[in-house]
Amino acid sequence: MGLREPLKLIAEDCGLPVALEAMGERWSFMILRAAFNRIYHFEEFQSELGIARNILANRLSRLVDHGILMRNPCPDDRRKIEYRLTEKGLALLPAMIALRQWGEQWGSGIPSTPVLVDERDHQPIRPVTIRAHDDRVLGAQDLCWRQAEEIRPLSMSREEEAQAAE
Repeated sequence: MGLREPLKLIAEDCGLPVALEAMGERWSFMILRAAFNRIYHFEEFQSELGIARNILANRLSRLVDHGILMRNPCPDDRRKIEYRLTEKGLALLPAMIALRQWGEQWGSGIPSTPVLVDERDHQPIRPVTIRAHDDRVLGAQDLCWRQAEEIRPLSMSREEEAQAAE
């Protein structure tokens, strides 16, 4: 069954609606980008993004509710609040980079600035790719959809799989 062939998709079995519910609009992505760039305070987000206070408050609250950001009192002034990425929020970095690279290639047509580089040697990162279990880069022609119960353990050969099915 190829990637383009229909497969019965059940909404509750797919992570995409969940991700879109949490992140599915422009300002949430822009706030997330700012948080990855070490912006932590409400005023900094507002200044950096040029976003209206009510929209910013709403989006920050939503990102906190979804566990992407956490609210913490500032250590030096407990009246101020910091918004920090959670582990769940940090896990969105590959998706953010992939969207940025897609926008560079298919939207603006030019590389974004600043350039995201490896901290160790200051070289630009490579494009985000889809990789197989053995690290091969895969394209759309290499992919197909399968129900979870159809996936055999990597260590099981086709013969063992046939015997197990009997």
